[in-house]
Amino acid sequence: MLIPVTSVETVGAAIRAMRKVSGIRQDDVAGVSHMFLRDLEKGKETVQFGLVLKVLDELGIHMLLEVPESQEQAVAMAMNRLMGRMAPMARIVHTRTIKKDGE
Repeated sequence: MLIPVTSVETVGAAIRAMRKVSGIRQDDVAGVSHMFLRDLEKGKETVQFGLVLKVLDELGIHMLLEVPESQEQAVAMAMNRLMGRMAPMARIVHTRTIKKDGE
């Protein structure tokens, strides 16, 4: 399922829904306080992004950024250079969707 991310509130709602259907209490999410999780689920704009990523990982939710097709190659090259300086093991994966005739 793909959910367009338009705000912190959208991310918070997705996190709350996933946590609820998984039967996980706020206190049971590792690495963050229940107060942080409450704020995130309510869409508080000032939550720490690193902790948001930690919660997403704990719940098995993956976040992807979609780059405009016209800039894909240039952004991939720039990101690979930047990521090479920060973490040699990290690399950007360039993917492309090929549409068949009639789609």
